[in-house]
Amino acid sequence: MAKKDYYESLDVSREANEAEIKRAYRQKAKELHPDRNPENRAKAEEEFKRIAEAYEVLSDPQRRAQYDRYGHAGPNQEFTFGDSDFHRARDAYREFGFGGFDDLFDLFFRQGGTGGSRGRQQLVRRGENIEYKLRITLEDAAHGTRMTVAVPRMVGCEACSGSGMEPGSSKKSCATCHGRGQMEYRQQSLLGSFVNVRACPDCHGSGEMIENPCQECRGTGRVKEKSRISISVPEGVDNGSRLRLREQGNAGVEGGPSGDLFIVIELIEHPSMKRDGRNIHSQSVIAYSDAALGTKIDIETLWGSESLPIPPGTQPGTTFRLKGKGITNIHRGSGRGDHFVDVTIDVPKKLSHKQRKALETYAELLDSS
Repeated sequence: MAKKDYYESLDVSREANEAEIKRAYRQKAKELHPDRNPENRAKAEEEFKRIAEAYEVLSDPQRRAQYDRYGHAGPNQEFTFGDSDFHRARDAYREFGFGGFDDLFDLFFRQGGTGGSRGRQQLVRRGENIEYKLRITLEDAAHGTRMTVAVPRMVGCEACSGSGMEPGSSKKSCATCHGRGQMEYRQQSLLGSFVNVRACPDCHGSGEMIENPCQECRGTGRVKEKSRISISVPEGVDNGSRLRLREQGNAGVEGGPSGDLFIVIELIEHPSMKRDGRNIHSQSVIAYSDAALGTKIDIETLWGSESLPIPPGTQPGTTFRLKGKGITNIHRGSGRGDHFVDVTIDVPKKLSHKQRKALETYAELLDSS
């Protein structure tokens, strides 16, 4: 089934500003609160998820621009959401004065269906996404490279095979919630009295407790270690570029899938070259006589040494271009940029007697011409 337009989901126009979008989202979320829909909770849950997703996209200027241009798929087919992705939706609703809203999100977005109508929740959970900063040289960014790094991350505990229990141990019903996985709290808000259903703080919604937790992972089913991961860095990456390695993040809980690993590129400053998008800039100093008479100089580029002709009469601040000696744009897939050389002229601070006489003769010739 095709997704409903995000603007239609919130009943706002495509020209709506940020405040109008937030106001519409709050109103919709209030209408879909589970205590207002006790007989049709499943439908309310689906509607709630839909408006939360719509707000998450339309409240983010970058995502909104992407949606306006490409629709639901986005340019990379990646308008997907998990239970940890709805930060803006959570914050916007929390500001309105509802207690227990984080738990409402947990119930609606936890894997396993309509939590509020079932009581005990499954704790199968996707692992967290993690970031790793990778420092590379400008040459690596230009040519691309492959390297292996040690990334700290959570992996499944081998001692208990991820169960969190000592061998031979089992689970028992949670005494706090009597196996239901939920606790009910009546609270007052700006809109009146509400019964908030929250995940049990002791069993975290599972309804069960481990009798003898694993000593290695302390019952979590995961341990932290450094994993050696091979990373392929494509040519053209820039400072701040993010590379996504699917399911290379933290291990999931209770058999859930692993999160993703995001590699954030940090370029090491080059001693003689500066990057400007696809182009490279460097400076070269030439002698006063070479500027006047012309010469050839060797320029070190990212692709090897290049001979650059300097024509007679070159002025200070002249910029020369070495075509195609820059960097590929990773996002546009276009060809390489250029390498620009800014020439400065070395004017000697001290002259020998012969040099001074030669320049004086040259100056006299200029005056007489």
